[in-house]
Amino acid sequence: MTEENTPFAGSEIILASASSTRRAMLDAAGVRFHVEPARIDEEEIKLSMRAEGGTAAEIAEALAEHKARAVARKFPGALVLGADQVLEHDGGIMSKPVDRAAALEQLKTLRAADHSLVSCACIVLNGERIWHDLDVAHLRMRDFSDDFAEAYLDAVGDIALEGPGAYRIEGLGAQLFARVTGSYFTILGLPLLPLLDYLRVRGVLMA
Repeated sequence: MTEENTPFAGSEIILASASSTRRAMLDAAGVRFHVEPARIDEEEIKLSMRAEGGTAAEIAEALAEHKARAVARKFPGALVLGADQVLEHDGGIMSKPVDRAAALEQLKTLRAADHSLVSCACIVLNGERIWHDLDVAHLRMRDFSDDFAEAYLDAVGDIALEGPGAYRIEGLGAQLFARVTGSYFTILGLPLLPLLDYLRVRGVLMA
């Protein structure tokens, strides 16, 4: 987390996420925060909402809010930040691959095709949602070979299992792509700039 003496930090917020990428983004941006991962059944929520015709955007928003509300119950008076990201491809949604075989299958499915990453952030205070922002990035993977996909998974190891699509674009995963449109922060899983703007409005960060 950010050092106490940074001139840009203000009051501390609570991040209801175990994501190391989101932690790194907030830390690099000079935000003081405490980590308290939410314990919710994400897959059950996704399955339920998909069965009811929920869109990727609606699911990302619901998951972000569920996370924030779950943690906010334990911290009255605190600003609790929940966040989530959903990968949408060809009308369907991909979750994190459970093993290497699933990661390889996801890479082959997305190869030479377009997909979207929908990222949402939500802040809850005393049980009430007081802010949220949702953003979408559009990506196209290049037509890489099977050998490249295998070599990529060999190189990154378990990192491939940490996000839908089996990639991290901020690393070696950049070589998988032909085109990217949208915010880099959204691709990493957090609409960071709107969040920072709101934290300045709230007085959490220096204006």
